[in-house]
Amino acid sequence: MPDQPDNPASLLLWLRSLLFWLLLAPLTILFACLVLLAFFLPMQTRWSIIAVWVRIVLWWLKITCGLDYDITGREHIPDGAAIVFCKHQSMWETIALQSIFPHQVWVAKQELKWLPFFGWGLWLMKTIFIKRGTGRAAVKQLITEGRKRLDEGIRVVIFPEGTRVAPGVRGRYRIGGAVLAEQTGYPVIPVAHNSGEFWPRRSFIKYPGTIRMRVGKPICTQGKTAQQILDEASGWIESQMDEITTLGD
Repeated sequence: MPDQPDNPASLLLWLRSLLFWLLLAPLTILFACLVLLAFFLPMQTRWSIIAVWVRIVLWWLKITCGLDYDITGREHIPDGAAIVFCKHQSMWETIALQSIFPHQVWVAKQELKWLPFFGWGLWLMKTIFIKRGTGRAAVKQLITEGRKRLDEGIRVVIFPEGTRVAPGVRGRYRIGGAVLAEQTGYPVIPVAHNSGEFWPRRSFIKYPGTIRMRVGKPICTQGKTAQQILDEASGWIESQMDEITTLGD
C-alpha cells in the first residue's frame, strides 16, 4: 500500500510529482501536434505516434514518482476487435490502456473534444464522443459508431461506471457498453486495477508503488442480454477489486 500520511504530503513527494507534470504537459502538446500533422496518414501511423508517447510517460512516471505497474492476464487479450470494460479510478489507465490494448478507441464525454491539443488528438484517433444526459440517443450513437470501429478491427474501450470512482467504491455500471456488446456480438474483456490508490483522482501527488492490473478472460456475448453481459463483467471486475485493493491492509 502506498505511503499516504494523514499530514500534508512530504516535500519530496510533491517535488517528484511536480517533476512528472513538468514533462507531461509539454510532451502531451508535442505528441498531440504530431498526431494533428499526421492527419493525412494511415491510422496505424497515428497509433504508432501515441505508442511512443505512452512509453515515455510510463517510463517518466516510474523514474520521477517511483510508480510502476504489474499486469496479469495478458494472455486473455484476443488479437481481434473486442469491447474493453475497465475500472476507472485515475488518469493512469487512460494512458496505460493504450499500450496494453493497442489499436483502440475510447468512448468519452463530448466535452473532451474541445480541449486544446488533447481533445483535438482524440478526435483524430476516432474517439466516440457521447453527449451525457441524452439517454437513448447516446446509446444509439454508441451502437452505431461502436459497430463501425469494431468491424474495422479496432478495440473499443469503455469505462462502464462513466466516471472515476475512489478506491473501495463501486460505481453504478451503465448499460450502454453492454448494449453495444449485445447488438454486435463482440466479446467483452473485463479489466480491474487499483490505480486510484497511487494516483488519486483530483490529486497532484503521485505515490510510489506498483499498480496491480488484472485482465479477465473474454466474455462471450452472443445469445446474452445486455443485462446479463453487464452483470457478468461487473461481477468479475468487482470480485477482483476485492482482492487487489490494498486499502485497509
